[in-house]
Amino acid sequence: MNTDAWPTNLPSYSGASSREVVAYIGLGANLGDSAATLLQAAREIGMLRGVTDTTLSPMYCTAPVDAGGPDYTNAVLRITTSLGPEELLKELQRIELAHGRQRPFRNAPRTLDLDLLLHGDEVRDSEFLTLPHPRMHERAFVLQPLLDLEPNLLLPEGSAKSLLAACSDQRLERLPPA
Repeated sequence: MNTDAWPTNLPSYSGASSREVVAYIGLGANLGDSAATLLQAAREIGMLRGVTDTTLSPMYCTAPVDAGGPDYTNAVLRITTSLGPEELLKELQRIELAHGRQRPFRNAPRTLDLDLLLHGDEVRDSEFLTLPHPRMHERAFVLQPLLDLEPNLLLPEGSAKSLLAACSDQRLERLPPA
């Protein structure tokens, strides 16, 4: 699979860090110019203090899960970061708000959705954050972009490849590079 045409290595803040981990962020949008929004959000994440490397997966068009509304554009961003999981999640929520994210009801259409999927090997379940993300193993729109970035990825529920096969009933269309 050739992803050379995608803007995979985005600019990032190059500050020093004490302990860096690889984290994965799910990006999605189904309002406005969603592909452009995802690219802009990936750039903004790359510019966060404490983020030193970013790689964006290809983008996919998917039907909403457990909701109505227009199709989504989805991707996953791999980052290297010294930010802790809560600090990173707060930054992601700040970026969502800057892009007009509103939460009028559960699974409402959105201008931008940023989900912290994995943060190193961190495991936690708090009111604010659950890691690994609790539903990513059930979502083709997360698993396929993760596999584009990490073809042999193992999740607590099993190999991402076998989990994706279990989601074969979910429509997933790879979009051409922008």
